Amino acid sequence: MSRRNRIFAGVVVVFAIGVAFVLLRIIADLDPRYRESAEESMIDTAHAIASIVALEVEDGVIHPDRLRLGLRGLYTRRFDAEIFGVRKTHVDLRIIIANRVGTVIYDSFDRDEGADYSTWRDVNLTLAGKYGARTSVEDPADRRSEVMYVAAPVLWKDRIVGVVSVGKPTKDFEPFLANARSKVVAVGLTAGVAVLLFAVIVSIWLMRPFVLIQDSVRLLRTHGSAGLPRLGRRVRSVIGTAFEEMRDALAGRTYTEQYVQSLTHEIKSPLSAIRGAAELLQEPMPEAERARFTANIREQTQRIQEVVDRLLELSGLEKQRRLETVGAVSVDDLIEGVASAAQPLADRRSVRLELEADHGARVAGDAFLLHRALMNLVQNAIDFAPPGSVVTLRVTTDGRRVAIAVRDRGPGIPEFAQDRLFERFYSLPRPDTGKKSTGLGLSFVDEIAALHRGLVRIENHPEGGAVAVLSLPRVG
Repeated sequence: MSRRNRIFAGVVVVFAIGVAFVLLRIIADLDPRYRESAEESMIDTAHAIASIVALEVEDGVIHPDRLRLGLRGLYTRRFDAEIFGVRKTHVDLRIIIANRVGTVIYDSFDRDEGADYSTWRDVNLTLAGKYGARTSVEDPADRRSEVMYVAAPVLWKDRIVGVVSVGKPTKDFEPFLANARSKVVAVGLTAGVAVLLFAVIVSIWLMRPFVLIQDSVRLLRTHGSAGLPRLGRRVRSVIGTAFEEMRDALAGRTYTEQYVQSLTHEIKSPLSAIRGAAELLQEPMPEAERARFTANIREQTQRIQEVVDRLLELSGLEKQRRLETVGAVSVDDLIEGVASAAQPLADRRSVRLELEADHGARVAGDAFLLHRALMNLVQNAIDFAPPGSVVTLRVTTDGRRVAIAVRDRGPGIPEFAQDRLFERFYSLPRPDTGKKSTGLGLSFVDEIAALHRGLVRIENHPEGGAVAVLSLPRVG
């Protein structure tokens, strides 16, 4: 037997012991619970009979003759009553009446009349004004001869003049107890087997990835170490894919709800502006005003289009678990290409671009995606840079990492926004126009950095302005 099977067998044994312990505790608790239930109903019976007996008291003396006459045929009466599968055919309730000194003056079994019961617990306590009950063995040789007694006082002019004690053999409970025990055992064993079967199914399901690893190691031992990198990648791929699918399934609903809420909030304002402008255009107005409202509709429509395009692009990027195209990307060529593409925007804003490259640095990744990420950072820097200032692109290497820093000389990042910069649809107003972007650019950059096993951060520069740093693994 393998170690895994031995561990599982041990768990099964411990589980079986636990189930057996619980069942035994429940079964052992059934008898006292049945006795408590019977005692409660016997109290009612004792007090009911005591109230009847009180009608036969004269000058403080109990006269049980009429009760004796009324109960004469009680034990010869036969009936057929089925109680939850248990059949009852005769009365076995014993009724004892004792006077104020504890002497038995009536016994429905005709056994102990004239006997002194003043020392019995049920009679003694009841005569003292307390609750009296006891359980006695009628035949010491028979363990099943226990009888439960419950007593009630006979009152005359608010004085206790006697006691009525009602007895019930405990063997009458046995059929009910046996029935309850069998049901508890059946339910307990069924539940235990069901839980054990469920545990086996879950264990097999959870152990599948580890069995794959074990089989892979065994295959390596057989065929040597030549296939280790390929086999290792395959195992990592299988396990990684399984965990990613599990994560996506767990987070999918919340993720979708957050996306829909954010998108609805972002599109709401442009749609309101378009609706308002369209309603105003239906009214007569000067041509200049008409042109202004038409331009507003075009501007807001373009904004919605940008949000949708960026959202689709970001959604596609988030579904991409790994890079499809990986190559050695020259960082010099990367920043020069980004600077060339951003130059028209910089010229319109009267901003100068400066490059400080660390010649020869290369990173592994997708050149197109890295260009898009860095272009987003540069465009943000230009938007917040004051006219006539400088935006610097600086490349530094530190061990196995390459850091590309984009710094502007603008107002910097407000304290309230520092923790929300990478939040979807969150954007700060541009200093020159007061307008906001789609708020998806930095989320896009963050996703690209994660795909390249890199990091991106944005913080205030000690000398003023903000600096965004894209850190990537270095190759070569």
